[in-house]
Order: sequence, then structure tokens, then C-alpha cells
Amino acid sequence: MSQSHPSISRGAARDAAHMRRALALAARAIGRTRPNPPVGAVLVRDGVVVGEGHTAPAGGPHAEIAALAAAGEAARGATLYVTLEPCAHHGRTPPCVEAILGAGVAAVRAAATDPNPDAGGGLAALAAAGLDVALGPCRAVAAALLAPFARHVGTGRPLVTAKYAMSLDGRIATRTGHARWITGPAARRRAHALRDASDAVLVGAGTVRADDPALTTRDVPADRPPNHPLRVVLHGRGTLPLAARVFAPDLPGRTLLATAGAPARHVAALERAGVEVLRLPADAAGRLDLDALLDALGAREVMSLLVEGGATVLGAFLDAGRVDRVVAFVAPRLIGGAAAPAAFGGRGIDRMSEARELVDVRVERAGADLVVTGSLAAADAAPGAAGRTADSRPGPARAGAARRGAAREAATSVSSAAPATGGGPDRV
Repeated sequence: MSQSHPSISRGAARDAAHMRRALALAARAIGRTRPNPPVGAVLVRDGVVVGEGHTAPAGGPHAEIAALAAAGEAARGATLYVTLEPCAHHGRTPPCVEAILGAGVAAVRAAATDPNPDAGGGLAALAAAGLDVALGPCRAVAAALLAPFARHVGTGRPLVTAKYAMSLDGRIATRTGHARWITGPAARRRAHALRDASDAVLVGAGTVRADDPALTTRDVPADRPPNHPLRVVLHGRGTLPLAARVFAPDLPGRTLLATAGAPARHVAALERAGVEVLRLPADAAGRLDLDALLDALGAREVMSLLVEGGATVLGAFLDAGRVDRVVAFVAPRLIGGAAAPAAFGGRGIDRMSEARELVDVRVERAGADLVVTGSLAAADAAPGAAGRTADSRPGPARAGAARRGAAREAATSVSSAAPATGGGPDRV
């Protein structure tokens, strides 16, 4: 049996360790870079890290530029480990390829190629200039990290994650609608971490009436300011209380009311109170058209959308085939009651053969609760249309080709009306 040479094995281990550090840096940027992808970069010379960095908010330095600035002259002759191939085009910032060549970097290891056809080609350009270039380790982790960016570049729409908390018997509230709290503090912290990593968080009008959530981000590590995603409220018929917390003018971040049929006088009152209103078409059944909503959010450069419920909204997204990922918090307690709502309302299916299958399923512990995550199988998560571009990795997205690849990407990524209830451990 053949064996790897020890020096090759040690070199591969070092490469993997440096790329894992780059991925950790990229993770710190999630939710803070739209419409750019979160990227991490590490420069290593003679076995010593001489510079590192991650993507800044749009218009700021890319990860490679931050790492080069930190390294200074020590970048000459170094190896660059980066989670996404360096860009080779002019956007809001100059090409990273030019800066890498100018700094005298000797080798580049990238965990992923750029899914944006107008920004890619960086590795080829570096190789043509004589650098030692290769795709590095940790490719699956990098692909999961980049999945929202890939979806947005390819389809013009965000990647959708359905998040909810439920009891062991599948209830998200009691028969009276009471839902605080189904899960424990550790699970609620995980839920806030999901918000911290998302570009937008969405609930229905029923959740606003029942739970009065603020939809802000809290309980996250204090080493950086929290990310408060765009708050989106789906509003059909009827009215919402103007004093709802989600509409408070002093909340950090912004709130967007998306409606296809709310009374005009009520919408006008909300606008006078400072609420931004997005008027959208209705679908054939008279409900807000979710495809139009996803297109509108994509146009606002939202790459990741966290749908928190309640059951009516989650069911609508599932029925429409617009759920890409699921994060379910499961508490070891029983609620019971035929009238207690399940996580997903909507029409549902007729036969078990029609059930949506999750892939890449993971089960973890959060205190006494379980956290189940997975992606919808490709055939169940049909992406949208109409491509658009990313800000400093821009250019017209190739929507047709991207649509063909988006289902593959989703499967390999690392989310009269039913009772108005909360649906998660963080409905505040």
C-alpha cells in the first residue's frame, strides 16, 4: 500500500490550518459585507503568519488588501491563503490581483473560485504572471460560507433560511398562542447569532400582533457590534398597531413593511409614522407574491433572508418552494393540543412521496435543546430568476447559467389564515 511522503502530509496539514484561519476570519464578516461575499485572507512567510484580514463593508478593502496592508514588506515571497479567488476587475475598489502582484506574493491558495462570471479569473491571471497558484483545502466549508453570495449573483435573490423553535411534538406555541419560551437560553443565543449573520429577517403580520417582536440582534459576543438585519414584515389584509415595537423609530437598523393588500389609509398612517412601505403585486390567490418580494429584496442587495414565521408565513414559503435551508430548534418538552400550531401552515402535501427532503443534515446540542440544520434537496428549492450583480465584484450576472447551477449550490450549501403565533426562540 502506498503512503504519502511525511513532508507532503505536513505541508497539507499546514495548508489546511492556514485556510481554516482564513475561514474563521471570513466568518467574522458574515452579515456585514453585502453585496460582497465574506472573505478571509492569511499571508504566511517562512511558516509565520505575517498578515491577515477579512472583507470590510461594501466600498472598503477586500480581505486580501487588508492582509497585504497588515503584512507590509513581509508579503514579498509569502503565500496567500484566501477563501475566495482574488478579484481581477475594477468595481468600487481596484482589482486585488494587481495588489497581490505588486506586493510580490509568491503563491496563492484559494478555497473557492468566484461564482460571479464577471469578477472571476483571478487565479488564472495570477498563474499567468508566474505565481504558484492552486485551489486549496476546505472547499466544502468555503462553498457553504459563500452560498448566499452565489445565490444572489446567480439569481438576483437571497438564500432563504426557515428558522423556528418547536416542542418535541412539533408545536410552536400552545393552543392559546403562548410561545415564550419553548427553548432555553443557549438556543435563543444561537437564534440571535443567526440574525447577526443575516442580511434580512422576516415575520408575518400575525407574529407582530401576537408577539410584538423588536427583531433586533442581541446576546452576541461583545468583541464586535451586532449586525441588525433589515426587518421585513409581511402585511396582508387588516391593520397593524402603529405602536408595535418593530416600527419604533429608535430601533437600530431599518424596518420594511411589504404589502399587497393592506388598507390604503392604514398604510399611509404607517408611512407618516416613518415606516418604509414596499408595495408588491399579489399572486393568483390574492396573497403577496413571494417571488416579487424576493426580487425586491435582491434588488436591495439582500443576499441572505432569515424567515422566522409564524406558521402561515413559513407554510407559504414552503408551499412556494422558496425555502433553501432549515434551522429547527427542538425542545425536549411536550405541548399537545389539536389546536396548537405546527411550524409550517399552508396547504402542505397530499402524499408522503411529496415530502421535502433535507440534505447535509446536522444535529447539535444547544443546552438542553437540539438544533437541526439542513438544506432542501435541489428539486425542492427552485431558485428565482433575474440576475443582478455584486457591488465590488460586479457585472451582469449570467442568470440562465446561474439558474442551472443554483439548485446544485443550494443542495451543497453549509433556512382563512392559520393561528397567529410566534415561531421561534427569539421572538423579541
